[in-house]
Amino acid sequence: MTQRHDGKARYCAESFGPRPGSNEVRKLFWHMRQKVPLHKNNTIFCKHSLVCPVQAAWVLIALGWIFIPVYISANVVTMPEYLAKRFGGQRIGIYMAVLSLILYIFTKISTDIFSGALFIQVSLGWDLYLSTGILLLVTAVYTVAGGLAAVIYTDALQTVIMVGGAFALMFIAFSKVGWYEGLVDLYMSAVPSVTIANTTCHLPRSDAFRMLRNPVSGDLPWPGLVFGLTVLSTWVWCTDQVIVQRSLSAKSLSHAKAGSVLGGYLKLLPMFFIVMPGMISRALFPDEVGCVDPEVCQSVCGASIGCSNIAYPKLVVELMPVGLRGLMLAVILAALMSSLTSIFNSSSTLFTLDLYHKARPKASERELMIVGRVFILVLVCVSLLWIPVIQTANSGQLFDYIQSVTSFLAPPITAVFLMAIFWPRANEQGAFWGLMTGLVVGLIRMVLEFFYHAPSCGQPESRPAILADVHYLYFSLILLALTCLVIAAVSLATAPIPKEHLHRLTWWSRYSQEPRIDLTGPPIFPDPVDSASDSDRLPDSCWRRAALWLCGLTGPNSGSAPPVTENNELNSLQEDPIWRRVCNVNALLLLSVNVFLWGYMA
Repeated sequence: MTQRHDGKARYCAESFGPRPGSNEVRKLFWHMRQKVPLHKNNTIFCKHSLVCPVQAAWVLIALGWIFIPVYISANVVTMPEYLAKRFGGQRIGIYMAVLSLILYIFTKISTDIFSGALFIQVSLGWDLYLSTGILLLVTAVYTVAGGLAAVIYTDALQTVIMVGGAFALMFIAFSKVGWYEGLVDLYMSAVPSVTIANTTCHLPRSDAFRMLRNPVSGDLPWPGLVFGLTVLSTWVWCTDQVIVQRSLSAKSLSHAKAGSVLGGYLKLLPMFFIVMPGMISRALFPDEVGCVDPEVCQSVCGASIGCSNIAYPKLVVELMPVGLRGLMLAVILAALMSSLTSIFNSSSTLFTLDLYHKARPKASERELMIVGRVFILVLVCVSLLWIPVIQTANSGQLFDYIQSVTSFLAPPITAVFLMAIFWPRANEQGAFWGLMTGLVVGLIRMVLEFFYHAPSCGQPESRPAILADVHYLYFSLILLALTCLVIAAVSLATAPIPKEHLHRLTWWSRYSQEPRIDLTGPPIFPDPVDSASDSDRLPDSCWRRAALWLCGLTGPNSGSAPPVTENNELNSLQEDPIWRRVCNVNALLLLSVNVFLWGYMA
């Protein structure tokens, strides 16, 4: 097995900070933290929200047992790099990097910023945009200055804080309503005092406590949840740089699998920590959380379309004592800042290695580090401009907004990775035109979605049939199938990729020992950080030292020596037999629990 790119690995280590030492628990926390975001944006008060965390367990197992072995055998650092090796050429890798950054802005960064600012606004009564500025300032300080090392250490601590705080709120909330039986009775009778005449939108849904809903009339139809959401989950957990980079930094393949299993277990917690407390909030505060009158909603949360997004912070403010209230504020902000720092670092990696470095192949490591940090600031600015759109999209429900935008843009990515890994006949022409077709169709639906808003309570349906009758989760399935058909048709109509270029790049050839001839040229590594002589250097003024620290360069010679790193066994697919069995048994146990939950709560 060939070794991982030393130059690229060195850049990542120097620009984003060294990994922690060999502490297995710390690394598992690092994997686990990103795999259990606790659905902080989930304020749709019904059991269908459980599908996301419960379903994620299956995709997490696929990540550890199917996708990661292929990425390891391919010897890649980023997901666009894998596609470049698999198909050759530059256009697919560039397209993937750009699209991933767009998705980060529209579905990750902007929603995280909005969620955190909303929580501060509800908890402390501050202005939404002032809260946004404070949240970004705190996050930027330890992200830009600390890099990935700061993210890892804070993630491990924040995971403990989040689970403990969420458990405390869950206990208080359930005791307030009389536990599960009391919740059912109280929720179904929770009606706001101000309603709109001749409408039923103020009434709780009759199927609120059912996870699988009517395939035609359901707000989230069960075929879309089971199959359409799997398409989106595969993109998130198996092909997204934010997630995959954690598993690729594991100590060994068994370690990566263990992180997936542990994350799968933790993904079972949001049902009790987030979903049901959200339902309790709707039951206890129907006039605020469940408001339907636009004037009332505007006065409550500043959004006339609905106030469901304030459910969790409202519960914290109203139920928890002062000390625990501060703890929960720390919990939510820890979750949001942790997600933001992870996305910032992943986005910076994608931009510098897959876009900027291709445009400037001789850029020094110092230049790449500075560009990566400046790019984080650009991402933040663009995301802030998108926040007003989020406030009114998808009836004001963040969960629906995130899933819908992902349904328009992510299925082509899922299709390309599935075809690349499992169908050796897929070639560059097929993958590219499949992506282009999926992008055009997805963008058309996305533009229509933002142009024609869903009718609010009491308003008639005026959207085109493609929006009103085709749920976005059904659309994701259609888009996946269309992209796969285009990839297959174009690939079969053009020349195949010779086998000598595919060794260790597909599922079927991951153990191949044959030498591979890469379709891409040899990698061009960054030049040394600074080749100037000591006599040419500027004096180390206070301002210059501060600027170097902010950009991750503690001094003029800080990047001239490679960091000391431990031996990483992830360059090989070999596993210790004992730990392989432990991971396999735990994976089977996790899936068994998952099947039970599906059967019990469907």
